[in-house]
Amino acid sequence: MILFPHLLSITAAAQAVPAPSKPTATQIAAAAPAAAWGAIKPEDLLLIDFADGQRSVIWLAPEYAPVHVANIRIIARSGWWSDATVYRVQDNYVTQWGDATEKKPPAAGITRRPPAEYEWAWGAHGQIVANPFRDAYASRTGFSASGWPLAGDGKRQWLPHCYGMVGVARDLAPDTGTGGDLYTVIGHAPRHLDRNIAVVGRVIDGMGALSALPRGTGGGLGLYEDPKMRVPIKRITIAADLPPAEQVAYEFLRPGTPAFTATLEARANRGLPFFTVPAGTADLCNLMGPVRKMTPTG
Repeated sequence: MILFPHLLSITAAAQAVPAPSKPTATQIAAAAPAAAWGAIKPEDLLLIDFADGQRSVIWLAPEYAPVHVANIRIIARSGWWSDATVYRVQDNYVTQWGDATEKKPPAAGITRRPPAEYEWAWGAHGQIVANPFRDAYASRTGFSASGWPLAGDGKRQWLPHCYGMVGVARDLAPDTGTGGDLYTVIGHAPRHLDRNIAVVGRVIDGMGALSALPRGTGGGLGLYEDPKMRVPIKRITIAADLPPAEQVAYEFLRPGTPAFTATLEARANRGLPFFTVPAGTADLCNLMGPVRKMTPTG
């Protein structure tokens, strides 16, 4: 006997109503007003065009590694990378490109012994928008007004080795690398590299061209033992140097805007209908600021 049939109907109706979904970080960024976005300068965009037609776009960080980035611009403009290849792909670590022979003379005009642009005094580049969530490798983290993730301890500050970040390959210290050989992180963020290598940028488009390559096996470092495996690079250019018909444009979501703050919350506490247990926190590398491709103007 069902004593309260009306209660069953009410319960069934309640269960039939889908749980309200929470906007994702991607949805929040897509709805952000134009004023919340900032333009990335064309001279800060390094374009890697591969022989198979794919392209990777790197956003350079001259604010934090000015000497290395100046070298990179000279190297790109000199054509020094005309015979460059991807010669190392280490699973869950990095993809590296440049001169696989290590015998090519450096490009003319570069600084051959750049300073160790690994860290700087806290606040040296202006105030940062604090990250409200804890980070495993740094006691204080946040985001610069120019859109970069920053790690620090209140005394020093540095760019973190997150997925897609780009660093300068080097030999043993005191060598700091010239910028002729670069790498990008393709696996779990190797934050132990922070403050040991110059971080000069971030891949913001075409990451698959670098992360989806066959893994190397040489030397336990992912080197391509067979030179035929090396991935040829057609050209590496600075976007500002392209003719008008080939121009590209990208924007970053400005830290400190309501939309940016909302993306942090959305990534730390992902909601229904899929997530039933919010994490309550997020590693700095899970909070990389949104970037979008635009149609060039002018």
